[in-house]
Amino acid sequence: MVSPELLRRYPFFSGLRMDQIVVLAKAAEEMSVCKDFTFFKEGEELHYLYLVVEGEVGTVMKLPQKEVIISTVGTGDVFGWSALVPPTIATAATRALTPCRVVAFDCKALRRRFEDDCLFGYIIMQNIAQVIRKRLQDLRLETLAYIAE
Repeated sequence: MVSPELLRRYPFFSGLRMDQIVVLAKAAEEMSVCKDFTFFKEGEELHYLYLVVEGEVGTVMKLPQKEVIISTVGTGDVFGWSALVPPTIATAATRALTPCRVVAFDCKALRRRFEDDCLFGYIIMQNIAQVIRKRLQDLRLETLAYIAE
C-alpha cells in the first residue's frame, strides 16, 4: 500500500473521492528501478498500471535492426494502461530511461472494484482515455515531423 496523500498530488486521480483514492492506494506498491529496467515487453499480458513518481520511462518498439524509443513519460504520467483495457496485452515495451520511482497498481484488483463502484471505474477509464488520446496525438505529430524530413 502507498499513501493516499501521494496519489492525491497527481492530476490523473482528479475527480476521485477520497475513499476511491484509498482503494487505489491499497492496490498499489511503490518500487524503485535502475536505468534500463524493462517493465514489460510487447505482447505480454499486463497486470499493472504504473504512475511515474520520479524519472523517465520510454515506450520502445523493436525494429529489425534496432530499438526505437517512440515516446517518453515522466513524473505524474501513467503508463501500462493496457492492463485496464481488455485483452490486457502490451502494445509496446517500456524501459526505464533513468533510475525511476514508480507506483504499480494491481489492475486485477481494481477491475473487481470497478464492478462494485461503476463511477470509480468510469472516472479511471475516462482518465485512461485521455492518456491514450494524448499519446495518439503525440504520435501523429511525430509521424508528421518524420514525413516532412
